[in-house]
Amino acid sequence: MKTEPLVFAGVCDWAGLVRGKAFPAADLASRLKKGVGLTHSNIMMSPFGPIYTTPFGTAGDLIIRPDPDVRVEVPFDDGTAERFYLGDIVNTDGSPWDFCPRTFVRRALDGLAEHDLRLVASFEQEFVLTGVDDRPGATYALDAFRRQGDFGEKLMGAMREAGFAPDSFLPEYGPRQYEATLHPEEGVRAADAAVVLREMARAVAWRSDMRAIFAPMLEPEGIGNGTHVHLSLWRGDTPVTHDPGAPHGIAADAAAFFAGVLAHLPAIAAFSAPSVASYYRLTPNRWAPVHANLGVQDRGAALRVAPLFAAAQEEPARQFNVEFRVADASASPYLALGALVWAGLDGLERGLALPSVGEETPLLPRSLEEALAALETDAVARGWWSQEAMAAYLSFKRAEIAALSGLNADEICSRYAQVY
Repeated sequence: MKTEPLVFAGVCDWAGLVRGKAFPAADLASRLKKGVGLTHSNIMMSPFGPIYTTPFGTAGDLIIRPDPDVRVEVPFDDGTAERFYLGDIVNTDGSPWDFCPRTFVRRALDGLAEHDLRLVASFEQEFVLTGVDDRPGATYALDAFRRQGDFGEKLMGAMREAGFAPDSFLPEYGPRQYEATLHPEEGVRAADAAVVLREMARAVAWRSDMRAIFAPMLEPEGIGNGTHVHLSLWRGDTPVTHDPGAPHGIAADAAAFFAGVLAHLPAIAAFSAPSVASYYRLTPNRWAPVHANLGVQDRGAALRVAPLFAAAQEEPARQFNVEFRVADASASPYLALGALVWAGLDGLERGLALPSVGEETPLLPRSLEEALAALETDAVARGWWSQEAMAAYLSFKRAEIAALSGLNADEICSRYAQVY
């Protein structure tokens, strides 16, 4: 029997999952123009599958329009291939749909461009790889690296084939835990890269009879899988985040930007740590943030000023970045990055100042409900989106909380681990 190649067009939605529709590869040219159909309520699909709540009902039509710059065509040795595009959700007349995650971050980046600034970012992503023995003493160990076989090499090769530059792959702190990172990308493409890395990790693992599990916590007392976002600001081709004479080495514009992030961090968490299980990770003694604070080379801080390496080829200003650590892979990278940029914009526009290192800072939300309440009561954050989109998102996440009511923490972690 002759098979016909299919191409998948998808969007990483509010649940942080890529969903969409496939079409014959022979139709690619026309599909890049007209896209594939979608309905409004699709954005309300929960992580667990069902649509628990929707303001749209059964009415309406939309389009997923594939972005030709985010084309993944990766062949595998077994004769299969990953063929997909990421894209935007648009109205049937081609105009942007406000509820689209890529539109959310793109609008924020447009605001940043009004300050003659652009954002460069990279996502570090941790995950647990099944099929690897859990052995004592394997933390960061060459032995743990060896026992993942050729998974890491296949993943890095797949990412390069997909058009993104690999940076690192390593065994991490937890049992069977690994981390993969790509070189920084500008703006929306940084979030595209994060989505493609997750999907290629899943694709490589599936072909090896394994799973790459990105869930924030596999068990409530275990080691968390974080997603850390490294951020820097540029003006044209010039990096403008670093000033060696400024406090913490952070230049004035960047300081105001990151002060805005800290000011709105409880609201940001509703987008960057958007699962019930996210808050089992954001607790003391887990190398994860618990305060809305800034730290210099401190992996327990919400914002960590990353180190400069004298031996690196890049000049210090090109190396310098600040790492956001209140995130995990239950988030859509577009929503997480968009919230960071929106908050940073407020800091720029109000000229906010960073706190000093060691200054007393507020606690982060202790639950998803607290984060949603912070988003709802933050007047500035409510303006990041239309009133309708914000109300729908809050309803979407509260329905997720309700769907897990009655389950204990172990059961909740298990539900997310089955999905992510």
